[in-house]
Amino acid sequence: MSVVSLTSWSLHRSLGPLQMIDWDAAQNQHVLSETQQPSHLTLLQLPGRAAERGIAGLDICHFHLPETSPDYLTRLRDAFSASGVLFNTLLLDYGDISSADDTRRAADLTLSETWIDIAQAAGAKCIRIVAGDSKPTDAEALARSATGLRQLIEYARPRGVRVITENFRALTSTAENCLALYREFHGDLGMIADFGNFRSPSKYSELAQILPIADAVHAKAHYDDAGLPDEPELRQCLELLQPASFDGPVTIVYDGPGDEWLGIARVQAIVREYL
Repeated sequence: MSVVSLTSWSLHRSLGPLQMIDWDAAQNQHVLSETQQPSHLTLLQLPGRAAERGIAGLDICHFHLPETSPDYLTRLRDAFSASGVLFNTLLLDYGDISSADDTRRAADLTLSETWIDIAQAAGAKCIRIVAGDSKPTDAEALARSATGLRQLIEYARPRGVRVITENFRALTSTAENCLALYREFHGDLGMIADFGNFRSPSKYSELAQILPIADAVHAKAHYDDAGLPDEPELRQCLELLQPASFDGPVTIVYDGPGDEWLGIARVQAIVREYL
C-alpha cells in the first residue's frame, strides 16, 4: 500500500549545518566542508514533526546529518522509532561510480561503503547511490557503474541495507539506462522514480517505463513564485501510478519559496487522492 513520505530536502532551508563533500583532484582525496545556516529544525526533531502531519516515512539527504558519531546515529534511530515514522532511504547525493578515473572511482566506492555503515547504524531501510555523472550514451561508463553497484550491493546485503539508485544525474537520465541497470541485478537493485528528473517531450513515457520497477517515487512538482505547485502537471505524473501498479512510498519533494510546511501540505493533499 502506498503511503506519503517526505524528503529532508523539502525542509532544506530549516535544517543545518550542512556537511558537504568535495573531491580534491590535486590531492586525490575527499574533503569535507561545513555550510552554516540558520537552523529552525533539527534532524532529530524531524521524525516527530513528520508524524504530526500524517507523514509515514522520510528520506534523509546525507548532508543534513550534522554528525555521524555512533551516539548521534543511535539517537536518530531512536527518534524514528519513537515517532513511528519509517527511515526509508538515506540519500547519498555525492559520488561518481561511473568515472573513468580509477582513483576517483575507488575513493567514491569506499566513501559509499562508509555511508552504508551509517545507514545501517541510523536504521535506514535503503541507501540511494548515484549511478554516475557520465554521459548517458557512454556504454563503458554504464558498465563501470554496474560493477560498482554490484560491489556496494554485496557490501550492503549483510548489513540489512538495500541499495537503490534513481533517474538522477546524467547517466540515468534515460529510462533505457535505468532499466538496463535494474535488469542487471534481477531485483537486487532498487529504483527511485523522480517526477522532476526526466525532461520533456519524453518525460511521461519514460516515467511510465520505470514506475513498474520503482521501489519509491519522488513527487517533485514545479512551483511558481508563490510556492504553488503546477497541479495539472503533478496530476499527470500521479496518474501514471495506478497503471504501473505502484505501491511504494510517494515522497514529497518541496523546493519552492515561502513556508516549507505549507508548501508540503499543498502537495500532500494532492498526493493523497492517488493513494
